[in-house]
Amino acid sequence: MPDKNRSPRSPGLLSRIKSIFGLNIGTMLFGVLLLYMIFSAILYLTSDKVESYQVISGPLSRNETYTGLAVREESVYKADTDGYITYYAKEGNKINANGVIYGIGSTMPSDNEAELTAEEILNIRNDMMSFSKSFNSSKFNNTYSFKYNLEGNILQYAGSSQAGVTTLGGQKITKTDRDGIVLYSMDGYEDKTVSTLTAADFDQNAYHETDLKNDGSIQTGDPVYTLITDERWSLLIPLSSKQEAKLADRTAVRVKFLKDDMTQSGDFSIVEIEGQKYGKIDFNKGLIRYAADRFLEIELVTNTVTGLKIPLSSIVTKEAYKIPDKYLTTDPKTQKTGLMIEGSDKNGNSTSSFVPVDIYARTEDEEAMKAAQEEAQEKMAAKNSDEGDEAAEVVSVPTQYLYFVDKKGFQEGDVAVCPEDQSRFVIKDIGVLEGVYCTNQGYAVFRHIELLDQNEEYAIVSKNTVYGLSRYDHIVRNADKVSEQEILY
Repeated sequence: MPDKNRSPRSPGLLSRIKSIFGLNIGTMLFGVLLLYMIFSAILYLTSDKVESYQVISGPLSRNETYTGLAVREESVYKADTDGYITYYAKEGNKINANGVIYGIGSTMPSDNEAELTAEEILNIRNDMMSFSKSFNSSKFNNTYSFKYNLEGNILQYAGSSQAGVTTLGGQKITKTDRDGIVLYSMDGYEDKTVSTLTAADFDQNAYHETDLKNDGSIQTGDPVYTLITDERWSLLIPLSSKQEAKLADRTAVRVKFLKDDMTQSGDFSIVEIEGQKYGKIDFNKGLIRYAADRFLEIELVTNTVTGLKIPLSSIVTKEAYKIPDKYLTTDPKTQKTGLMIEGSDKNGNSTSSFVPVDIYARTEDEEAMKAAQEEAQEKMAAKNSDEGDEAAEVVSVPTQYLYFVDKKGFQEGDVAVCPEDQSRFVIKDIGVLEGVYCTNQGYAVFRHIELLDQNEEYAIVSKNTVYGLSRYDHIVRNADKVSEQEILY
């Protein structure tokens, strides 16, 4: 029998919810967890991501490339008689004064096939393989140049294969009157100098080269060959305003020729042609390798500084107090570096307490060393005077440093006490440092850097900076999204 005197217990809150929604505790907990996960995911997707970057060693990005116009001392020579021509000088080679260039006869040269030697065939084959490896469909001028060179070489090999002096029989022989490099082509630039160039001369689309080699008859006054008569030559490269500013202070540059990856140095200056600025690079050697080329693809080797490579977006600035090294001390208990800061107790008595510091950078204290050297010099001079010795003596002093320490824990006007001589130093001088946030320990730690070079995206910093970065350190790429000492992971 039920106890009629027992009052019925009112249902609890969970029971009421369960009766209304048909839920149990497990379902509710799952729902709360699901909402938390959704909320966390939304926050993650909408928040700014901290990007990490591993410090590497190396130079900046690839040097800028240019197309240069070659200007050299050269002349076109013409035939002084009619007839059938035979070439004897090999194109692209040097020839001495009084050397035989070509011969012109009244009859067609012998149709007898001249056999090429194995060495001559090998040379032709090697030339063809080299051209094939470096072929670029966009550089059609190079194809024509190779064609002309190959034809000339074959003609010259054939001529030289004939029986020595008998090849000259019946021909009027033409010899060069100067030393030079022989070319069997012309392009209209032979009489141009740097001062006579126009902006239109740099248009490669309008460039045309004429092949002068002829295996038939030739008329008086027809151009026969071009002779380059000076090893000194120039390359002119168009410059943008940004490139001009970058190269303005240079008097010499190192050039890498993309045709054969050879490099050489030249004198550098900036000239103006029809309102446009051009870089002028003067060489005194190497012309024979590029004698057949009017336009040359080059790379200016200007990014020669190496060190640690970091993104510019990683760089931040930080203020720090400058403290002379004599005031830094080490706590014997904790082995931490810090300062003895002057204070007072509740009774007004002077005290000093140890305050640890975070050191960001170190630099030589030139002013302190100069003052110490002058003082030591004066003392030495006084000593020498007392001893009757007038000989001057150079006094060296130990290197003294300034340390850049974190401003937290100090106020401007705090007094640091030197543990050795009890001298006092008022903390007030502030220096501004460039640095990055290092994340090796899972939180953002400021590390000082010394910039060596930079481009639009990256900077090269010294790898020998005290308290600075090391290779393979991890730093924050987007430093504007992070605060110092912020826990990142």
